[in-house]
Amino acid sequence: MRQLFNKIFLNDKFILCVILLNSCIIYMQVAGYQSTTISVIDVTCTLIFLIEMLVKHIHFGVRGYWREGWNRLDGILVLLSIPSIIEPFIPNGYASLSILMIFRLLRVLRFFRVLHFFPNFSKLIKAFIQAMRQSYAILLSFAVIIVIFGLLNCSLFGEADPEHFQTPLRSIYAVFQICTVEGWYEIPNTVAEYYGASSIAAEFVRLYFCALLILGGIIGMSFINSIFVDAMVADNNDDVMTKLNELQKSIDELKEKSNINH
Repeated sequence: MRQLFNKIFLNDKFILCVILLNSCIIYMQVAGYQSTTISVIDVTCTLIFLIEMLVKHIHFGVRGYWREGWNRLDGILVLLSIPSIIEPFIPNGYASLSILMIFRLLRVLRFFRVLHFFPNFSKLIKAFIQAMRQSYAILLSFAVIIVIFGLLNCSLFGEADPEHFQTPLRSIYAVFQICTVEGWYEIPNTVAEYYGASSIAAEFVRLYFCALLILGGIIGMSFINSIFVDAMVADNNDDVMTKLNELQKSIDELKEKSNINH
């Protein structure tokens, strides 16, 4: 019996199929499709995940299970999904909206379980973490610059365009939009109309926002992207350099042997 459970619930292909089925059911539930069949399949998938978790605890041991990062993620998501089992049994008249929203949120989180079945996803995560470590100073500097210009624009254009610059938070968000080339011409045009579309002040406003777009959006974002991408592929470059060094060493050894023979 134990071998049968291990064969079924330690089979990654079987668990992946259940996750994909559950993802389809979650999509239907979030889209508003409700039926007894859908609820039964959702509860069945959750029970399968619970049994899988118990089987892995028995097979690997408690410490062995929680030692691995992906098992910790799976275990947390399974534990968070337990309340969704009782949701279908709660009468609509007794279920508050907040409880239902929590159940739906926890159910959607189960999507994350499919991530570790992607090939080389762990390597991608490690590369991302390494890139964040190497480029966090640049990201923080860019964030500080956005905050500074956000506060400056709040003082300059708060009355001209309250929708985007009335509060510091709105102003910071508007600067971020411009730096990401989102709304880069609508926002300046709105401010320019306040001063008169053809006035000298309006022209200076357009020039100011064009400079902000070029420095922050084109140059700044390109600089950050290049540093981040370079940091993510640094491991691959190191591997290539190591192999090249080994190849050069082998060539040198062959040359030495050839010289000795001659």
